[in-house]
Amino acid sequence: MSVSSSGEVLLEVTDLQKHFPIRRGLLSRVVGQVKAVDGVSFTVRRGETVGLVGESGCGKTTAGRTILRLIEPTGGRAIFEGKDIFAMPQEELRQLRQRMSIIFQDPYSSLNPRMNVERIVGEALEVHGIAKGAALRERVAALMRRVGLRDDSLERYPHEFSGGQRQRIGIARALALNPSFIVCDEAVSALDVSIQAQVINLLKELQGELGLSYLFIAHNLAVVKHISDRVAVMYLGRIVEMGTADELFDSPRHPYTQALLSAIPKPRPGRPKDRVLLEGDVPSPMRPPPGCTFHPRCRHALPKCSQVSPPTVEVAPGHVVACHLVSDGLTAPYPITRAPSAG
Repeated sequence: MSVSSSGEVLLEVTDLQKHFPIRRGLLSRVVGQVKAVDGVSFTVRRGETVGLVGESGCGKTTAGRTILRLIEPTGGRAIFEGKDIFAMPQEELRQLRQRMSIIFQDPYSSLNPRMNVERIVGEALEVHGIAKGAALRERVAALMRRVGLRDDSLERYPHEFSGGQRQRIGIARALALNPSFIVCDEAVSALDVSIQAQVINLLKELQGELGLSYLFIAHNLAVVKHISDRVAVMYLGRIVEMGTADELFDSPRHPYTQALLSAIPKPRPGRPKDRVLLEGDVPSPMRPPPGCTFHPRCRHALPKCSQVSPPTVEVAPGHVVACHLVSDGLTAPYPITRAPSAG
C-alpha cells in the first residue's frame, strides 16, 4: 500500500448530501427528492487511493462530482487542504481547481472531437494563464510522454486514437495543472481487460512519481482491490462499510459487501463456490426504505432493520460497518469470500 494509516488528511468529506428535486405540473412544483447521495462521510489521505464501489445507481459518480463542485451539493462539508470547498466563492474555487481534477469514464465522449490533442490537454493551461504558445506546446508534449504517448501526436484528433490511447489523453488532461487529488470516475470500465491493466499500472506509477491522491470510483472489485489502499462500499446513497482493502476483502462484515464479493469470478471456474444472490431490485432513491435501506433485500434482516437506521461501528482499526447484525454482536450467515488479485 502506498500510505500508512497515519498519513496527512488531504480531503475530509462529512455528511455529504446531494438531492435532486422532482418537479411536476405546469408550475414545475417540487413534489419530491431523489436522494442520490444521503450522508456520506470519509477521508482521503495524501498519496492514498480510496476506492468507492457499489452497484450502478448507488450514487458513486454523483458523490465524486459533488465533491469537486461539478454538481452543487445539497448539504455537508468537504474540507480540501484545510479549506471548505462548498463554502468557497467562485473565484476562489476557480483557483482551487488547479489542485483537483477528474478522469471521466468514457474516453470517447469526454474528448471534444473538434479539438486536437494540443488544444484538449492545453486548454486548462491557457484558461488559468499558466502557459501559451511554444511553452504550452512543450508542456503538452511533456505530458503526452509522461502518459506513454508520442509527443508528435499533438496535431491529431481523438478519432485517430484507440480507446486506451484516448484515456491516456484524458489522464494527461487531468495532470495538466499539477493537481494533488484526482477523481477517477470509472476510468477503466470502458476499456478492454488488457488495456485496463495498462491504465491501472500507469495511474499507480503517476501516483508514486507525483504523490497523487485518488478517489477511484468503480464497480470492478478485483480492479479496486489492486489499486486501492482503503475501500468504501456504497448502497443507495450511503456508505455501509469501509476499511483497508485487505481487511475488507478478507473479512467483509456487511451482508451487501459479502454479496458483492461473492459475485467476483474465480480464476478456477470448475471449483465450487458459495454465491450470495441478492433478492429483489434496488429500491428507488426517490423513496428509500426506512431504517436500513438494504433490509428489503437482506435475507437475514432483524425486525428493527426496517425501523431504525443502523449505527456505524468500528469492528477493527479503520474498519467500520453500518449494520444491526454487527452492532448487536451477531454474525451474518453469509460466507466470507476472498477476492482474487487483479495482478
